[in-house]
Amino acid sequence: MTRGTTNINRLRRVDRWMAHRPEIATALTRVPRPLVVDLGYGARPDTAVEMAGRLRGVAPDLEMVGLEIDPARIVEPRDGVRFALGGFELAGLRPTLVRAFNVLRQYDEDEVGAAWAQMRSALAPGGLIVEGTCDEIGRRCSWVLLDARGPRSLTFSWSPAHTGYPSELAERLPKVLIHHNVPGEPIHELFAAADRCWDIAAGHAPFGPRIRWRQALILLRESGVRVEIGRRPTRDNLLTVPWDVVAGRPVR
Repeated sequence: MTRGTTNINRLRRVDRWMAHRPEIATALTRVPRPLVVDLGYGARPDTAVEMAGRLRGVAPDLEMVGLEIDPARIVEPRDGVRFALGGFELAGLRPTLVRAFNVLRQYDEDEVGAAWAQMRSALAPGGLIVEGTCDEIGRRCSWVLLDARGPRSLTFSWSPAHTGYPSELAERLPKVLIHHNVPGEPIHELFAAADRCWDIAAGHAPFGPRIRWRQALILLRESGVRVEIGRRPTRDNLLTVPWDVVAGRPVR
């Protein structure tokens, strides 16, 4: 059972990312009424309701279910979202999309693989999982995108006004990576490269931290890191890499 510390708008960054992610849009629009699950929504249903509202801009007819393992947290339906008892087995549902945020931080690293596998086995065909973590007010976030076969990518998202260096997101790494941020590990090398490119891009600082970060991403790619660069600047600073860039060993 999690602490349930859910703040309104805490998960806005991951919601914005999901609402604009092409493979998520494809998954949500390939069926008439996709089922979406927010696993571990916490002591209040706010973030599940917010998630539904943002994703309905992509799939207006989606069905949204919030799941919690604490029976005391189950509430009546609200704003088109229903709530039920459930954990990593997803209450027997077959969702197209699952968001599982801040639910694995209290587990041991060697338990992550089993939790991922259990959720993946419950997905509808073509379904996706977004599993990650964030700070208490959602300024710094990270998450893994998974499909039925396993992890696909790692994304960091942060407020450019409240973060000095990309490596400050290390404390919010997903459980599967948080103990690997040490010299010699791929995730540590990624942070070091991102910080270095952020420093080199300092000449773009007068144009704002978003423009500076976009230049840093260009430098990262030129240095050989396979980072994604969107067509236009985004509200959040984003860093997305394929999973194999940071995977030190298979997750079982």
